[in-house]
Amino acid sequence: MTPTSKTILFFGNERLATGLGTTAPALRGLIEDGYHIAAVVVAQNETGKSRKARPLEVADIAAAAGIPVIAPARLQDAADELKKYGAEAAVLAAYGKIVPQAILDLFPMGIINIHPSLLPLHRGSTPIESVILEGASETGVSLMKLVPQMDAGPVYVQDHLLLNGDETKELLATKLSEMGANLLRVHLPAILGGSLEPTAQDESRATTDQQMSKADAELDFQKPAEQLAREVRAYAGWPRSRCMIGTQEVIVTAAHVGIGVGAAGAVHLAPDQLGIYTTDGILVIDRLIPLGKREMSAAEFLRGYQP
Repeated sequence: MTPTSKTILFFGNERLATGLGTTAPALRGLIEDGYHIAAVVVAQNETGKSRKARPLEVADIAAAAGIPVIAPARLQDAADELKKYGAEAAVLAAYGKIVPQAILDLFPMGIINIHPSLLPLHRGSTPIESVILEGASETGVSLMKLVPQMDAGPVYVQDHLLLNGDETKELLATKLSEMGANLLRVHLPAILGGSLEPTAQDESRATTDQQMSKADAELDFQKPAEQLAREVRAYAGWPRSRCMIGTQEVIVTAAHVGIGVGAAGAVHLAPDQLGIYTTDGILVIDRLIPLGKREMSAAEFLRGYQP
């Protein structure tokens, strides 16, 4: 592929799903392809000094490449600083906040957004979690021209991914992140060169995903086992699915559906198998984290379990 001599900025942390890290393949790919990345822009709250704050992968990559990292408290207040770079375009991957028109106007060729869904489906910040929760058979990534309205801009190109129904959030986020980076590397020259124009989204098909909250972590055994197994996979990392097993609070990190009938919420025990009855089937727990302890298999937990 042929890199452009145009200066571009990079917005976002590339963490496409809540509670997970990233290898930042889009930023790495742009650097490898020889693009002039003038600066990386991230949200200020991601660079705090909280002991729980995780160092940003994009910041490490930028530092290694000698690229400055900017973390404005309010993006619109950084307009003059960003304008000084003279960038004709920008790339965005998981910035996490609405980009105002004043910032969009800085880039004559616009901001190209990598969104991990087949827009106009799954607009919002939780498309990866949402396709797992709904048991979708397909998802993908879209390259979109950013507008002030959330994920509503015209789409340049998409790539599709078939799902088998067993994907975890981490595996799906990694796959879509890599797909998005590859899609960008293939099509960015044509976008910047003006030969690839975006197409407006079909608003009649648009869906918007709900935000997740800590309340979603509580496993409700009045739901079918299939739905709970999806929650365990979708909520991995954060907010992490939780329940009580006897008097022990645990985080369920891996589970699958088993066949069986019993009172919803009752514990199901079998040789080296731990499950909980639901309104339809058994949620068989494969791995878990007892409160204050390390992650372990169900078999390890059962060796110390007192019903």
